[in-house]
Amino acid sequence: MANEYSIDGTTLRQRIEAMPEDCILFRSDFPEYHTEFVGSVLSELTAEGKLVKISHGIYSKPRKSKFGVVLPSVDKVVRAIAARDNAEVLPSGMTALNALGLSTQVPMNYTYLTTGSERTVNLSNRKVVLKRGVPQNFCYGTRFISLLVQALKSLKKENVGEEELNIIQQLVSKESDKENLVKDIDMMPAWMKRIVKPMLTA
Repeated sequence: MANEYSIDGTTLRQRIEAMPEDCILFRSDFPEYHTEFVGSVLSELTAEGKLVKISHGIYSKPRKSKFGVVLPSVDKVVRAIAARDNAEVLPSGMTALNALGLSTQVPMNYTYLTTGSERTVNLSNRKVVLKRGVPQNFCYGTRFISLLVQALKSLKKENVGEEELNIIQQLVSKESDKENLVKDIDMMPAWMKRIVKPMLTA
């Protein structure tokens, strides 16, 4: 049986079954095996419910809760794709607004900036678009300010009202890396800096 093909006494099936719950794996993660063999093992494990195919060539070992199978978040899948490419990713547009709580609208399509290859990934009924971002987007020391710049860029200056300012103020006060926060705010586009900098002493 093909499934018994082993390396160092461990079969591919055993290796995958030993992986932790909630992990993400790619068909191309096992170059030491023939591609068709990998495909057949992944298909068998998917049919048995031990894996879930979340996109072309991408699988998850789902976490099981009392409510059923829990799949990884879109953000976790995107980060796994980026890690394989040795790239950075950053939510942009509505995805960034949603991540910071500046919008309650759940996006059907997700957009990310990346230092890696541009691509579109279909995850169930959602589309994830990775666009090439300029290095400046990735120059901040805190993830919070990286996200906030993208969110405010999408929101636009004229749409920043009292509610948005209150949310941003709370997020600024919760950021633990104060040293990098101060540096990052100084690097923000001028109109954003004018909004956020006074919040440091508020």
